[in-house]
Formats: sequence, structure tokens, C-alpha cells
Amino acid sequence: MTVRPLTITRKFALPVLLSIGLAGLQGCDSGSESSSTETESTTTAAQDISNAVFTERSADCADYVNTYEASALDIQNSLAFSAAVEITATETECTFVSNSVPNHDFNDETAAFAGGAEGATISEIDTTLTVTRSPAIAAESTAISQELKNAIFLNGVKLDIISAGCYSPEDPDAGADGTVGIGCQSDNEWLLDPLGTTHKFGADAHNAHTQPEGLYHYHGSPLAMYDDSPSSEGSPVIGFAADGFPVYGPYFYDSASGSVRKALSGYSLKTTSRGTQSTTIPYNPGGTPDGTYNNDWEFTDAGDLDACNGMTVDGQYGYYVTDTYPWVIKCLSGTPDDSFGSTGGPGGPGGPGGPPPGV
Repeated sequence: MTVRPLTITRKFALPVLLSIGLAGLQGCDSGSESSSTETESTTTAAQDISNAVFTERSADCADYVNTYEASALDIQNSLAFSAAVEITATETECTFVSNSVPNHDFNDETAAFAGGAEGATISEIDTTLTVTRSPAIAAESTAISQELKNAIFLNGVKLDIISAGCYSPEDPDAGADGTVGIGCQSDNEWLLDPLGTTHKFGADAHNAHTQPEGLYHYHGSPLAMYDDSPSSEGSPVIGFAADGFPVYGPYFYDSASGSVRKALSGYSLKTTSRGTQSTTIPYNPGGTPDGTYNNDWEFTDAGDLDACNGMTVDGQYGYYVTDTYPWVIKCLSGTPDDSFGSTGGPGGPGGPGGPPPGV
């Protein structure tokens, strides 16, 4: 099996960005078919994807087999980091190995990374995740949780939408608004949406921050790897969800209108009050839904995307980055790989055992 060379062209819509067609694998002939345990060939030279804008739209993770590297700067601390990502594949699955360093600069002046003290930065943390090459819509969707990482982007950084913050006014660490940033379970009724809060949980311009040990991870669109000048087909693949389905940037080709446009979320803010405020158990923040809490939103099918934030375009199902909640993924339409963590049982929007979203 051979690997075709990468194609690289300059992009001028954003400063110093590369438009990269990530390595696509040519088909094997009948005399060179590999066994299910053999790893497909990779190029020997690492591809530099520093501040890259990708172009490939293949939904097969094996078409991205290669070794990648990048240079990134911690802006606040003026520290240089080197990202390392390797993608390998067998006939049935792909494995992503990375050091969790992004391919872009991070920790700009808007961020407040974990640790609280000046100098808080990321740590290089080895990550190994596996996705299937043959994803399928499951009988039941799987809820994302704190225990189940949502996706791995092609730059080797995880997507981890769910926070551990909530409305818990009796907690000694609660702020003036009664919320805490850590210590709440995934099923808490008033779990905070990081990107719905004013402080964004200390996230930087790429909607990412660090866990206490320094793991850099996204809570929404990475605002990287794609731009606002998509191809005639739409945004590129920027990663793969835990169930193996691709994650695209925000744009798709809308055959109904004959235009390329952003995908719209099917979630809307609830129009009724949260209820009467209660500062004792059972807690209730009260007030009007404004997006601060996950529970402020409900699926109304008002957009293009299903309850998991995905849709089928030209026969291919995938998740799309959106400008509003749930940002990238709300639940998993397929079956997640065990390498992404514990599922805690099935159930997407609507509760455990919920039906799969319409596709």
C-alpha cells in the first residue's frame, strides 16, 4: 500500500496559514491486501501542520495516516511547545497517538488556565485513542459525559464538552452567583455550559483550557483547522468522534439552496422560566434560560442538525461545528470505542435508553 504525497498550498485568508490536504491512502490492489492486524504504511517524514487549515473531507480515518508535527506558543508565558501526532490504521480501525499539544498558539490574554497562579500552562500528556473505520448508527444514542471523551481532532487534542461545574450555592467554593466550577456529576440538572458562562471556564480564543494536571482540551469549536473559505463541498474533516463518525467544520453544501452555508443547530433556548430559585436542595438557580446551563436548551429541530448535532450529507453522516449550543457534539449516534472512556450506559437527549436521533 502506498501513500500519495501531501498537497500544500498557501492560504491568505488568515495569517501564516497552510492549506493542507492530509495524506490520503490509495486503494490496495488484490495482491497487496493487508491483514486485519497489519498497520497501513505511513510516510517517514513528519508533516508540519502548524496553524494549518485542512482541506480533506474523507470520512475514512485511514486517509489521514501519517506522522504530524507542529510548533505552538503559550502566548501569556512566552513558552514554545512542539506538538506530535501519529495516525495509524488497520483494516478495521485507526489509532491516534499524540502528546496533546495543539497545532496553534494558545493561552492568549483572554484565558485563565487551571492552577490560578501566574505561569499556569499546558503539559505534554500522552494520549492514545482508537476509532472504528466502519461507524454505524446505533439503536440507541450514547450520552456524552465527564467519563467519556467526545472526539479526537486531527491535531491530536481531545474534545471534552461536558463540564464539572454547576449551580451549588451551599458549596463553600460557590461564587456570588451560586455556581462552582468543579465537583458536579454529569447528570446534574444545573450543569454549566462552559461557553455559556461569562468567564468561559478560563478558555482561550480556541475555546480550550487545561485540566489541573495541564491537559489541554476543547469545550467547543477549536476555531482552527478550518476557515471561513470552504470548498464547494463545505468544511473539511477536522477530527473523529468517539463512535468513528467524522467531525466537520461548520460549512456544508446545501442542495436545497444550491449554496455552501453554515450548519444550524437544532437546539433552542427554552422560553419558560427555570422555576423558583432555591438555595437549598433541590437547588434551582431560577430566572430565565439564557444559555448558562445545559438545561437552558431543548431540542426543537429548528435547524439542520439532529439531537446529537449531526446530519447526513451525500450519504455520509457526520457532526458539525455550530455557532451555538451544543457547539460540536451533544451525544454520540454510533457506538463509542472503549478507549474514549466509560459510557455509563446508553441514552442521549431525553434520558437513558433514548432513541437515536433522526439522520
